[in-house]
Amino acid sequence: MAKVKYYYDSENLAYRKIKVRKRKKFGVAVLFLVASALFGFICFVVLLNTPYFETPKDRLQAREIDNLKLNFSILNKKMDQIDDVVAAIEDRDNNLYRVYFNKSAIPDSVRKSGFSGKNRYRALEGYDNSQLVINTTKRVDVLSKELAIQSKSLDAILKLAEAKGDFLSAIPAIQPVRNENLKQMASGFGYRTDPFTKARKMHEGMDFTAKTGSPIYATGDGFVAKADNTASGYGNHIVIRHGFGYETLYAHLSKYKARAGQRVKRGDVIGYVGSTGRSEGPHLHYEVHKDKKVVNPLNFYYGNISAVEYVVIAQLANQENQSLD
Repeated sequence: MAKVKYYYDSENLAYRKIKVRKRKKFGVAVLFLVASALFGFICFVVLLNTPYFETPKDRLQAREIDNLKLNFSILNKKMDQIDDVVAAIEDRDNNLYRVYFNKSAIPDSVRKSGFSGKNRYRALEGYDNSQLVINTTKRVDVLSKELAIQSKSLDAILKLAEAKGDFLSAIPAIQPVRNENLKQMASGFGYRTDPFTKARKMHEGMDFTAKTGSPIYATGDGFVAKADNTASGYGNHIVIRHGFGYETLYAHLSKYKARAGQRVKRGDVIGYVGSTGRSEGPHLHYEVHKDKKVVNPLNFYYGNISAVEYVVIAQLANQENQSLD
């Protein structure tokens, strides 16, 4: 039962009962109900936006987001591998193909430049994982541009090559020892530890470790200028003059297959791996000379290996170790 309320009537000096109108009671009741409903709705919205209240749909979306993050992570790892291969192709393009034809190298500022002008990725902004998506999209765009530039460059090189068939045949362009006969890349071009004096000295070629008797191949067309053991340290060795300023040397042979004055084609067997002369074990010491200056043979293995194999060989050849001669 509701309490009865009174007020004091000062004129009549008496207490009188306060009468509440039904309309007012109804209004108060309605206001209370509206306020309660509003408060309940606010609480419900707050709960929906807290991690403590998760619907099945929220859980499904969370799993989808986690899967997308994983896929983006895998995609970025694959792009890392593609970047390595593209970098190797670009290196060979600048330092080999373009050098052959006296073409200027394409600078990195052109190959790896971004995209100027308006913001291409505005539509991807404003989401929880926007940065991940934007960064990955940028990498794909830059990689696509690099491949487009490289494709155009190789098209230009191909046109030049079609007019210079003899020149290309003369270039020492393959490994002198095939991969199936190769034990390891023992030492590369550069400063290495001498196996006899233990001092660091310039190693002017590459050492290919293989079994005695493994075939050695001419790396380009030319004629055999020398096939003897008169040069100090090289033991049995062959020198091929290819023309256009190129010359190759093959040292420590066990025996010869070619003789001085003989013309050879790229891929012809000219001798066999051995350990004659100043040598620590069976291997081929191989040098490339251009215009009477020694150059790194690694820049010339484009005729019989893939870009991925080139990356592996480059990593092995660039290790600081001891040479075999």
